[in-house]
Amino acid sequence: MLELRDVAFEYGNARVVDGVTLSVPRGALVCVIGPNGAGKTTLLRVAAGILPPRAGTVTVGGDDPRRVSRRQLARRLAFLPQDYHLVFPFTVAEVVLMGRYPHRPQLALESATDGALAEKAMQRCDVDRLAGRRFDELSGGERRRALLAQAFCQATDLILLDEPTASLDPAHALAVFRILDEERAARGAAALVVTHDLNLAARCSDRVVLIDGGRIAADGPPAEVLGSAAAARAFGVELHVGVLPDGTTFAVPR
Repeated sequence: MLELRDVAFEYGNARVVDGVTLSVPRGALVCVIGPNGAGKTTLLRVAAGILPPRAGTVTVGGDDPRRVSRRQLARRLAFLPQDYHLVFPFTVAEVVLMGRYPHRPQLALESATDGALAEKAMQRCDVDRLAGRRFDELSGGERRRALLAQAFCQATDLILLDEPTASLDPAHALAVFRILDEERAARGAAALVVTHDLNLAARCSDRVVLIDGGRIAADGPPAEVLGSAAAARAFGVELHVGVLPDGTTFAVPR
């Protein structure tokens, strides 16, 4: 679904992504981890076609995301950034329905199918009771869940999420990854998730990619990457990786 080959990006003279090669096949859940300022968010924005790579190539479903229309791209991938600002006082239901925009003919109103998909997405993200509330009146966690509902309502084959569990309590954070698993099982959707929650990365992902200094420092099974010397160098602390009696993998600083 997503292929990055020798991708680089610079802000001025500062290279923040340097020679990254990464693939996310259909049905995979890949978590990107790394210290603050490592280049994770920039990498995700390049993958989404928002920033053009200074070098290398990016393809989504075999196409360069910069060479297809924004509407076509939005049918293929959903992107949830860290920060999201709305100028107008939209309700939660209206924000979630925005996810259906690329699937509707231009100037067409929402269909019954659009409404049903939005309602299901709000229920899955536990914001259905907030449907009539103004988005700008919500708490940080509630806004995050509404935006996640919008991304899932978009029903794309590729989902790119930047810190999706920020501001969420543990139950709602875990629910995000459970919904991703449902999307993978139902539609073969692929997901690339930037996260600082190492325990969720350890527990839920198929693969973990460690970014340090704009480069891939490690890429592989969660336990292997989290317990590596590369992770200890990147985070400045050694991580203890263990398995709970129920088989859940966890990672904590030693």
